[in-house]
Amino acid sequence: MSAVAVVLLTLLVVLIALGVPIAFALALASLGAILVQGQIPLLAVPQRLFTSTDSFALLAVPFFILAGEIMQQGGISRRLVAFANDLLGWVSGGLALVSIAACAFFAAISGSGAATTAAIGGVMYPEMKKRGYHPDFAAAVQALGGTLGIVIPPSIPFVVYGIITGASVGALFLAGVIPGMLGALAYMFLAFALSRRAGYRSGELAGLGQLWHSFREAFWGLLMPLIILGGIYGGVFTPTEAAVVAVVYALAVALFIYREIGLKDLKRIFVGASITSAMVMFLIATAALFGWVMTRENIPQQLARAIVAVAGTPLTFLLLVNVIYFVAGMLLDTVAIILLLVPILYPIAAQLGIDPVHFGLVTVFNLGIGQITPPFGVCLFVSSGISGISLERIARAIWPFFILAVLLTLLYTYVPSLSLWLPAFLKG
Repeated sequence: MSAVAVVLLTLLVVLIALGVPIAFALALASLGAILVQGQIPLLAVPQRLFTSTDSFALLAVPFFILAGEIMQQGGISRRLVAFANDLLGWVSGGLALVSIAACAFFAAISGSGAATTAAIGGVMYPEMKKRGYHPDFAAAVQALGGTLGIVIPPSIPFVVYGIITGASVGALFLAGVIPGMLGALAYMFLAFALSRRAGYRSGELAGLGQLWHSFREAFWGLLMPLIILGGIYGGVFTPTEAAVVAVVYALAVALFIYREIGLKDLKRIFVGASITSAMVMFLIATAALFGWVMTRENIPQQLARAIVAVAGTPLTFLLLVNVIYFVAGMLLDTVAIILLLVPILYPIAAQLGIDPVHFGLVTVFNLGIGQITPPFGVCLFVSSGISGISLERIARAIWPFFILAVLLTLLYTYVPSLSLWLPAFLKG
């Protein structure tokens, strides 16, 4: 390995260990390597930062973020919770099931794990605590539900993965439907078992009239993912255009149907979405710069040869990939991991005959586990902020769900039909 490569990787590790935000760590490590190399003009840095984000496909990211923000502020999360409560609240430990179901519904709108935990957890955690649920368990359930936000479509990590690999974003969205819903059901079953053992009470059974009323209230929010997926896979619009459609639809629902926000609220919503989008896009730009420097130093090729030497078969390779993703997920943001590791791992997967859509599902679902894994699980941080419970206490309460998530990852890894059947079926 060259001296430039050693400087690049050493700087990245040191900066992350010092707590420097990942985007700045990537930029500073890349700049340090360029200065050591001495032959690349510094003008190449802003050029690379700009060209890496100058992409029509990447426009889907800020528009999906904006759509999720509008729906979150426009009363959709409260209506989804009300519908889920009428549907499941009568079961033992019903509020835990309601939290997970509501997260699954909201995941089909937001595309973000942190946004899902924030939107549903802010409503459900106080209610669970008031009804006698242990605070640690209630906070853990909110963090867990957020992991569904990046699996159930639309999903921002799926968009980024599709741009990097060239895989169909529509097919990736469809690939997340069955694993996402199956994961939600599995988490609900475990939450039911734990709640029953703890003796948590059930609520009242809603009548058909009440259930119909709450469904009608939540209908417009539930319709949004059907419009997005139907439009993309029906060839009506591209994923980027679907994101714009989602924003227009969200505005229409929030302003004219639910009427919980007015024109005066749009500035706050747009500013919030712009800040989040800027953070994500800056991360994408700096990761692209880092990847460019790595490619110039042949680091991906060297790592690929080492991985192939260790794991020569698809089954062994996928197991190794899951271990790599699991460790990386404990330390880095989901999008950052995709930007850094997928360009290295995907060509090997393609060489071994692994379907790119299946590999994308394995990637995103595994990285969802990282969002509930210390020390840097983003959903743990959000849930801790909502509840005031420490990360350590939430992590102890979430471990049964963590084990289940690992088992689900292995299931999706070695049974590719769970992710590939729906895209193949709709493709005909």
